[in-house]
Amino acid sequence: MDQQPPIPPSDLKLLGSWADSHTHRVQLALKLKGLPFQYQEEDPLRPSAALLIHNPVYKNLPVLLHRGCPVLHSIIILHFLDDTWPHHRSLLPSDPFDRATARFWSHFADDKLAPAVAAVFSSEGDGQKAAVDQVHQNLKLLELELGDGGAFGGRRFFGGDEIGFLDIVLGCGSYWLAVFEEVMEVKLVDPEAFPRFHAWLRDFEDQREVKETIPAIDKLLEYARTVRQMMLGGVATAAAGDNAASN
Repeated sequence: MDQQPPIPPSDLKLLGSWADSHTHRVQLALKLKGLPFQYQEEDPLRPSAALLIHNPVYKNLPVLLHRGCPVLHSIIILHFLDDTWPHHRSLLPSDPFDRATARFWSHFADDKLAPAVAAVFSSEGDGQKAAVDQVHQNLKLLELELGDGGAFGGRRFFGGDEIGFLDIVLGCGSYWLAVFEEVMEVKLVDPEAFPRFHAWLRDFEDQREVKETIPAIDKLLEYARTVRQMMLGGVATAAAGDNAASN
């Protein structure tokens, strides 16, 4: 296989936020593919001039600049990285059906699971109970796919023996489940109810590149508690859970 020349760090620049799960997706993908990049921390509530210039439509994160040209939306960025650097550890499987399956469940993560998790954080009482039930229903579907006869049965990760596209999409955000469990005093991932998903998540979080990417749990807890107090006080803000369903 032909080797591509080294990528200059100046070729790739990522605009992101430390608590944004979609930023973490791109950071993790870049690390797994061995692509050097520059990073610029952004405040989602106070977009910089660079963010407004490069993402004038949605004005949100993350934004990846390749030689100054913007690539937007985390899922699209992951596809761009695979398409542009195919020799740097492919994130998607080679089989067309497996690729389609990974893409489908990635959309499920963003369209179904993430909004339910965000609703747990932003609701109270019966509304929160309904949101927790919805999270459990979504996790049941993933649990089935990880079991015998499921699309990912018998695999260590959704991507196989190594972290792949779907692991990145699901894993970068699933750490909020533990944060919300403690802050909201609810149970989202019961090891007995979801043993396969629970084992996958622990294994995912134990990978070196993931540990280098995901912020410390204490920092996430402090952030979530602060946002929750602001929400209860009626202050308009970007909730911690919102970044799990934005980009």
